[in-house]
Amino acid sequence: MKAPLSWIREHVELPPEATPAELTARLTALGLKLESLVSPGEAITGPLVVGRVLSLVKEPQKNGKTINWCQVDVGEANGTGEPQGIVCGAHNFVEGDLVVCVLPGAVLPGDFAIAARKTYGHVSAGMICSAAELGLGDEHDGIIVLPAGAGEPGQDAREVLGLDDAVLELEVNPDRAYALSIRGIAREAALAFGTAYADPAGREVPPADGAGHPVVVDDPDGCPVFVARTVSGFDATAPTPDWMAQRLTAAGMRPVSLGVDVTNYVMLELGRPIHGYDAEKVQGILGVRRARAGERLTTLDGADRALSTEDLVVTDDSGVIGLGGVMGGQATEISDTTTRVLVESAHWDAVAMFRTGRRHKITSEAGKRNERGVDPAICEAAADRVVELLCELGGATADPGVTVVGAVPAPATVELRADLPARVTGLPVDEATTRAHLEAVGCTVRGDGERLEVVVPTWRPDLTDPYDLVEEVARVVGYDQVPSVLPPAPAGRGLTAEQRMRRRVGRTLAGAGWTELITYPFVGPADWERLGLPEDDPRRRTLRIANPLSAEEPELTTTLLPGILHALARNVGRGAGDVALFEHSLVFTPDGDERAPVLGVDRRPSADEWAAISRAVPAQPLHLALAVTGRAERPGWWGPGRVAGWADVVGAVRDLAAELGVELEVRAATAAPWHPGRCAELRVSGTVLGHAGELHPRVCRAFGLPERSAAAELDLDALLGHATAVVPAPQFSSYPVAKEDVALVVDASVPAAAVEAALREGAGPLLESVRLFDVYTGDQVGEGRTSLAFALRFRAPDRTLAEGEAAAARDAAVALAAERTGARQRS
Repeated sequence: MKAPLSWIREHVELPPEATPAELTARLTALGLKLESLVSPGEAITGPLVVGRVLSLVKEPQKNGKTINWCQVDVGEANGTGEPQGIVCGAHNFVEGDLVVCVLPGAVLPGDFAIAARKTYGHVSAGMICSAAELGLGDEHDGIIVLPAGAGEPGQDAREVLGLDDAVLELEVNPDRAYALSIRGIAREAALAFGTAYADPAGREVPPADGAGHPVVVDDPDGCPVFVARTVSGFDATAPTPDWMAQRLTAAGMRPVSLGVDVTNYVMLELGRPIHGYDAEKVQGILGVRRARAGERLTTLDGADRALSTEDLVVTDDSGVIGLGGVMGGQATEISDTTTRVLVESAHWDAVAMFRTGRRHKITSEAGKRNERGVDPAICEAAADRVVELLCELGGATADPGVTVVGAVPAPATVELRADLPARVTGLPVDEATTRAHLEAVGCTVRGDGERLEVVVPTWRPDLTDPYDLVEEVARVVGYDQVPSVLPPAPAGRGLTAEQRMRRRVGRTLAGAGWTELITYPFVGPADWERLGLPEDDPRRRTLRIANPLSAEEPELTTTLLPGILHALARNVGRGAGDVALFEHSLVFTPDGDERAPVLGVDRRPSADEWAAISRAVPAQPLHLALAVTGRAERPGWWGPGRVAGWADVVGAVRDLAAELGVELEVRAATAAPWHPGRCAELRVSGTVLGHAGELHPRVCRAFGLPERSAAAELDLDALLGHATAVVPAPQFSSYPVAKEDVALVVDASVPAAAVEAALREGAGPLLESVRLFDVYTGDQVGEGRTSLAFALRFRAPDRTLAEGEAAAARDAAVALAAERTGARQRS
């Protein structure tokens, strides 16, 4: 909210010595945070004076433009008293007009220095200014023409234009709509300095007599109060006076026409949005109701809008003529030919205003105030103020009839324990202080002793419970007076076993060179197509969000792969070719169609309600996803490097399982979105945790990834369920190791993991490790056969192995492998 200081001073007796900086500091302490404090004239230096146009000669130019060669009386401001010759391209002034002139030596906003210069065959000694050139608005087409009597030639124009008037821009919280007005800010200023306040809405208004324009309100909950006044003989072409235009501009609004400017001015002054209709275009009785299915309205911005049955609308005999409290309709708009104006001052339901504004994507100053809740008790005063200004400035005459439909809702009453402010803030606030401060903000306080009955003012709908009142007392006392007391830290038990294991996951992967990321848990149908998931894949069963951030991603994800693959592609697209990413996060797996009940906030849910809510909440298991592309090892003097592939993601999961004390089984499998034949199934104790491997080429193309990129995803909750909180330290033997290598030929369809498992079991307790170090296919082993070479290492913890022990264990291992997998030892 932008507020000129001179406008505020009209309604509050600020101390003469109070500076704008002091006022803004005190307002900030009360909760109206200062955004900026500016004086429009600060950026202007040098002579800026009032001038009178003595003569004006129009001179057409070869480029088709016509300029005016002007002689302007600037008094003694130019040091000679002689008329100033100035070239001007604007045409909205005539001889005898008072204008604003900037003379050589001055500097305008934007560091635009003014000097005498030759142009269009003349030496132009200065410039006649427009509002835009002085930083007062966006109007470039014409220069500023001052009203007769605004000043004398040569007089400093800063005071005439109000350029020395400080403008406060305050950040107003959504629950404090009263501060979106000069009335509200002036009340806060009076509170800050403890000075007298004159309420601009405190005026005598003519009583309702039923003789005004007829109004019927069919939805009193949506529109509790509707006031209608009419003026006749209005001159719609009358200019908006400069003082009003200056204030509107300073407050951030563009002057349009007198009829519109008056309603905007009163809205800024009182905080009550007003709407004006061309009374001759209104057909019959005004009505207020909810829109009907299929109704449409062309609003003032020219948009043809399909109305919702939840929209509050204003109607006449022709149909809908306005969106109540949000925007009027084009059919009854005030124009240059308007002579009778019907003034509407109505109070609208804040929730309905908010929903209508969002539904139709309309952002207006009126809607901004109505949706936050404004004072319902000043509708008559606001209408009377508009009528007064239309009569005073537009030559209108107020019609005698006054229509008031409905009544102001009763203000809320809140019970407050007198000692609550002291107990909450820690300040020595007694009952008298509490009463005085609540009355200072407009409350009526009844009762005494332990309990107070507080009637909140009509302009403060945000005060609904005792703690709101405590906050009011605290801000008047001063938040800076509240002592800073640290609460005692309760004794803790440290991290849980589950938390330690989850952190171990991140440390293990990060230590191995993987980079952690966090993605949004939102997906859309296009992601399932990119992953190549079949129509019956359970991952396609998702929860749809009622109000998604993006229409393209309206669902909660059941897999981490879309997010991590998009991130991988984004990194590759920005030049990071060698990327290894991991994420562990929740996914959402709905297992039913039960909906959670919608409960109030006035009580705790019952046991049955809580159970119903719990049943409706989907399962949210913790998943882990990894994705890699590019080189795992870069080339250099040490060697050619290595491209990352499926073995890296499988190896990372193996290392993680080992760190958690879990024995992981890896088997060949087929699953989307992995490449058939290059996909591994990850198991623990026979339970499938997830898959890993090389992504399908179509998936790589769909996500914009290099070919042979690899990924893995597994159920981390299930993995951690098999983990041990404390992994036993490895045991080391000081006795020598016995090395035995075997090469086994098996059918190509036999997984190497099955052969390794058989070797490990058959070798017995002396086996320290087994490692596959070579895979061979070719003529020497026959078609459809594969040679797998394993390095077996044997060692006893308490002795040196006797001759033949290692060989016997090897032979036992080979024998079991032959029995289980049909392997034969390669000669």
